[in-house]
Amino acid sequence: MTRALIKGEFSGDLTIVNPRYDSVEGLTAVPSLCDIPHPPDLAVISVASRRMEALMREAIEAGVRAAVVFDFCRYEGDREPILLERLRDMAREADFPVCGGNGMGYYNFETRTFASFQEPIATTPGHIAALCHSGSVFCMLANAAGRYRFNLLTSQGQEINASLGEYMDYALELPSTRVLTLFVEAIREPAGFIAALEKANRRGVPVVAVKVGRTAESARLAATHAGALTGDDTAFDAVCRRYGVLRTDDMDSLMAAAQIFALGKEIGDGDFAALLDSGGLRTQMMDLADAIGVEFAPLSPSTVEALAARLDYGLEPANPLDAAGLYNEGIGIVIGDCLEILERDPGVAIVAHEYYATDTTPGVPDIGAAAKRMPEASQKPYLLTYSLGAATNAEFADEMMSFGVPVINGVRPLLGGVKCAFDYREFRTRADSPPDVLDGERVEHWRRRLRNGAAPGESEILQMLGELGVSAVESRVCGCVKEAVFAAASIGYPVALKTAVPGLLHKSDAGGVHLGLESESQVRSAYEALLALGPEVSVAGMAPAGVEVAFGMVRDAQFGPVVMASAGGTLVEVLDDRVHALAPFGRPEARRLLQRLKIWNLLCGVRGAAPADVDRLAILLSRFSGICHAFGDVVAEMDVNPIVASESAVLAVDAALVPVSASC
Repeated sequence: MTRALIKGEFSGDLTIVNPRYDSVEGLTAVPSLCDIPHPPDLAVISVASRRMEALMREAIEAGVRAAVVFDFCRYEGDREPILLERLRDMAREADFPVCGGNGMGYYNFETRTFASFQEPIATTPGHIAALCHSGSVFCMLANAAGRYRFNLLTSQGQEINASLGEYMDYALELPSTRVLTLFVEAIREPAGFIAALEKANRRGVPVVAVKVGRTAESARLAATHAGALTGDDTAFDAVCRRYGVLRTDDMDSLMAAAQIFALGKEIGDGDFAALLDSGGLRTQMMDLADAIGVEFAPLSPSTVEALAARLDYGLEPANPLDAAGLYNEGIGIVIGDCLEILERDPGVAIVAHEYYATDTTPGVPDIGAAAKRMPEASQKPYLLTYSLGAATNAEFADEMMSFGVPVINGVRPLLGGVKCAFDYREFRTRADSPPDVLDGERVEHWRRRLRNGAAPGESEILQMLGELGVSAVESRVCGCVKEAVFAAASIGYPVALKTAVPGLLHKSDAGGVHLGLESESQVRSAYEALLALGPEVSVAGMAPAGVEVAFGMVRDAQFGPVVMASAGGTLVEVLDDRVHALAPFGRPEARRLLQRLKIWNLLCGVRGAAPADVDRLAILLSRFSGICHAFGDVVAEMDVNPIVASESAVLAVDAALVPVSASC
């Protein structure tokens, strides 16, 4: 710990607390915290779990302002509440921030404070704030700090008394922060996390995240490792989409995106351009870009003409560009000129350039010189890349960062980072509007009903939806065949007859649904068939033929109501076709959600079929999100399936609801 602080050139006062030594690494040692004349700003504590409680109490009583804890804070034979909880309670009561436990501490590159037992390798400050629940991720990034240039790197571990949101808030207060990079195992304080995301949006600072624990088994391991249950990934993903958090699947893509954003250059209009010196690698990049969703910029006629005049014979002036022709003393000049021509194209927003230079193999000097000139010559993000992810080029990357040029290894991470950059541009220009205002009296009426009564049946839920602006078929509950026949005649044929037995959410699975009944005799026959399930039935009108969609809602314990839209009917369980969003949202967001569904083309009309009223469908989805938000504390789950969308109408046909009281 002492060597880490010394190597990082910490300029403040350091005192070692250890009763066995008079000095450590030339620094004075004292027996206890109480022997330090003035209360320290920070105590970096490295003792075993059994000694941690007494030492933290001593630190608080001595007036220490904060602490870093490395230990796991668990030991065999501990009592309840366990040590970790006792430490958390103690720190919160004293308003005593703690980084850790079970972490590696932190590096603050700006204040030259390297409070860790991992000695820093590179200490040049930059613009990436990286916050890691994993100590190993902290170590990996610390070892690669030369190529990334952090301003803040933390390993907050169990977050005894400082949440991820608070670290994010601190990083956002640093003028040097251009991007927040997160390796997340759990969100322990959702409100603080969302507040930090809102602050990042206000300040125009992108947030890129890897969230682990998405599968059932990895979530179990994450909960054991981090000491907190990992939240549901569907809800977390909905939060990310709401606030523009850019998710990646791995650390390589995470850091590639961070390197692009750390340049601090605006992602303007246009698409991606790449210059390589290999036809095969160019084709590989094109294939991967198509899979990832990165589009190459079409080149303007003037760019094509200029490239054609500069390229060697036989090379095509296209994007991505293979600019390696004759391998002679002029190749570097040719590639440098082509790079400048490509960058000037008005349809190009980001430029990547493959350059074969490593720590052991110098590249062509003229190409390297052209690369070093690019940051000053261009306002567009410019990146060097090496198609082989295992390239040994840390020293070269460190050197190029001194010129403001990131070096990204691997085609997939490069393209993943570029995709994040374009997604963030789209998010920043995305517009939404508030959801429709619901009738307050009706909302309160139904809230009282859901709090105080039994779970409502299908007909009552459809009535509720209709009163709150989500149009539904007329539906009536009947207790005998006579009532069913009368209801069918009143609603108008054709009708549907369904069992209304309480608690049966999936009626069709139990044979409890009869559709398209066109006469009294058919109603009577269907009623007789349903008697095996119970005497109560619902009679409902039939919606016009159309595309079946489903709306749903689940109340997440951390983030509240999450809305789902998906393919409807039986397809909801067959197709992997669903999208999620936090409630509530406006009509533009509702339409964007629907456009992400695979059935969007069906809704727009295919093979001569009339298009559905997608504008109306988006309105209903937005209103449904408002209902979910209004009932978020009284409804645990809701399912409206199907909603039939046709050219002439959009109608909810079936619905189920689980009140919070029934789910507890």
